[in-house]
Amino acid sequence: MNKLYKIFLLLIVAGLIGYSCDGIEDSLVDDQLEENPLPTSPDYSSGSADFSNYVAIGNSLTAGYMDGALYSNGQANSVAAILATSFATTVEGDYTFNQPNINSANGFNTNISPNPNNGITFGRFKLDTEARVPSPVINGEAPTAYSGPALNNFGVPGLTVGQLRDPAAVNNPFYARFASNPGASTVLGDAIDADPTFFSLWIGNNDVLGYATGGASNPAVLTSNDDFQTRFSNVVADLISETSAEGVVINIPSFLGLAFFRAVPFNAIPLDAATATALTNGYSDYNNGVQTAADGGAITQAEADRRKIVFGAGANAFVMEDETLTDLSAFGLPPIRQSEPTDLTILSLGSILGVDAFGEGAYGLQDAVEDRFMLIPSEQVEIETSRQTFNGIMAQIVAANSARLTLYDTNSSTGAFADLFGLSDGVPGITVDGVDLSPDFAPTGVLSTDGIHPNPRGNALIVNEIIATIEAKFGSVLPEINVLNRSSVSVCAGNCLSQQ
Repeated sequence: MNKLYKIFLLLIVAGLIGYSCDGIEDSLVDDQLEENPLPTSPDYSSGSADFSNYVAIGNSLTAGYMDGALYSNGQANSVAAILATSFATTVEGDYTFNQPNINSANGFNTNISPNPNNGITFGRFKLDTEARVPSPVINGEAPTAYSGPALNNFGVPGLTVGQLRDPAAVNNPFYARFASNPGASTVLGDAIDADPTFFSLWIGNNDVLGYATGGASNPAVLTSNDDFQTRFSNVVADLISETSAEGVVINIPSFLGLAFFRAVPFNAIPLDAATATALTNGYSDYNNGVQTAADGGAITQAEADRRKIVFGAGANAFVMEDETLTDLSAFGLPPIRQSEPTDLTILSLGSILGVDAFGEGAYGLQDAVEDRFMLIPSEQVEIETSRQTFNGIMAQIVAANSARLTLYDTNSSTGAFADLFGLSDGVPGITVDGVDLSPDFAPTGVLSTDGIHPNPRGNALIVNEIIATIEAKFGSVLPEINVLNRSSVSVCAGNCLSQQ
């Protein structure tokens, strides 16, 4: 099991009142009720909308993926499922909202590779409060085919905008398990065939998020602006032309504030004085070479100072690649420097810093951290530019179809996301009914342990914002979701890999 743990290190919360009275008692009760009437339920209404057959379309955020896996409790607390409970109050008679139930307590962890390994299938992450890291459980299950009733939730983890209309999406195991005609059907086509009266569309995150989570190292996974425009336009056009449904569109949140990019600090390696001195001495030739390049005019002295590697006692910045540095290959010098406060790190880096992870010496000390684990400032700007451009495209398309669509803007300066990430007041965290909730996967957090997807409380926060958007557009009156009644982070209880 030690070997498995190393692999993990590499890859990284009504009573019913009845009265039974007769005779004079009835009269007395009636008198009391006239003076002190019993509280009544709010008169919930769909307004001009029709929620009787609500269909959800999207990716992992719609599906209920959290903690690095799709599992039963995550699905039960998906944004779509929670939203459906609010819609149900406006529909007379039986109301159903069917999801492609995974029927697995722990699911299959898609963040661990290889999985399974050594005969063990890894499931969802939980929080190891002693090691203070997310750790996968060792009793996960591979996804199996769905054979239940007709669906309402068409959320597929990992999906991009273009894949909604592409039969090749069947290569995604989470769509393959419920595709109506594998190899020919599409996610969007199946959703349209469900004949929705109302829909939610939350898509586009993966068109830029996948690029960011890979350290902006693979340009092929970043959707171009033109492609996004065409693909999103086609999705909305199909929904408008092939259904009579109205709907809510949700755009892309400012995800660089998520714990996935913030949990590992730039100075994450503690060193004692002796070790720091020894490591610095190991970079003597490199540091001297950098100074020689500066003396010869190849780089400025400011860049030379930035590139020199020096460690000290205490918390240390780590050594990393930076492709934006001046090319000094003619001097035999690699493009490396130490991390800076403006750099963002990928969550999985935290477990391998200071470890001989790849046989090249301690990672981040003797072996420079690769680009795939880092987001330097210029990459952050590129990602934010794409995200905001995509959001602008979505806003324009929704506005052009405003008779039937409304937009929930996750970037509103007065919304939950701005409050949660401190964009509104500079103080991260949000207060709900007097309880402070944090933008992370701590026990008081609203993120799941994968650092990206919300936990049940986080999803409830989002649903309340969507409800407010729908009410404003369609004149609906819907019940708000009790956020604090939802669970937060689950902690390890003996079945996590880190505990073996």
